[in-house]
Amino acid sequence: MTVADERTAEAAAGTEPPAEPSRYSLRHPKSRIAWIRPAVWAPLLVMLALLALLWQWGADELPYLLPPLGKIGASLTAEFGYYVDNALVTLGEAAAGLGMGFAAAFVLAVLTSELPLLRRAVMPIAVVLNVTPLVAIAPALVVAFGFGPLPKLVIAALICFFPILINTAAGLRSVPRQVLQVYRTIDAGRVELLWYVRIPHALPFLFAALRIVLPLSIIGAVVAEMSASGSTRGLGTVISVASSMNQLPVVYASILVLAVMGVLLLLAVTLVERRVLHWHDSTHD
Repeated sequence: MTVADERTAEAAAGTEPPAEPSRYSLRHPKSRIAWIRPAVWAPLLVMLALLALLWQWGADELPYLLPPLGKIGASLTAEFGYYVDNALVTLGEAAAGLGMGFAAAFVLAVLTSELPLLRRAVMPIAVVLNVTPLVAIAPALVVAFGFGPLPKLVIAALICFFPILINTAAGLRSVPRQVLQVYRTIDAGRVELLWYVRIPHALPFLFAALRIVLPLSIIGAVVAEMSASGSTRGLGTVISVASSMNQLPVVYASILVLAVMGVLLLLAVTLVERRVLHWHDSTHD
């Protein structure tokens, strides 16, 4: 009896073992039951409980520095709409700055990948400026561009610009030489190489940069709001005004809202990355 005959007989008798599920299948058993295992969520809950106890102890010992968690929660629930409105203002500034920085950095990264002379001139300066604390020039930008939204957008764009530029340029140049040679043998031009080869290879680098700059864009917007004395909206302004009035629950409630915003943005970019890069090894466990 051949192997095919044996499999047919087993299937007819109902003794054939079930096929092993693919590790990339969305219906993999592990993906369905992992979240209900205590080993997955229990460590996080224990750590949060310990941090809450430590916070309460600090609030009792240092009331001028840490407010009780109950007062923070009461401030959030009593003025929930107030925090949401200001959070949307900060989020809009961060998103606009990120969009500006992303567009400029991506275009420059493409140019540096195609023009070696430009790359040698630009990339060393970009590396130096990437490690420079650009938020320190926020007051100067406010003076230069006024107290409107423009300085906030510029600061957020500058903070996002250099990480995106460096990562995208590295990704565009990460294509193996053998792959480029194969496409050149079929007379692929620069545009075809860029669209079908270089950009797909750069996407993992680009998403890695986005995971870094999304929280930074919010930080840039908050710093700009705190630096602009004429600013009236945004969580940075809320924190600045509440600090001057010694309203600690409002300060920490605003910080908590900013933290939640950052987590949601990271979750969103992670989900988009898994959808776009489903073919890449980095999205598989």
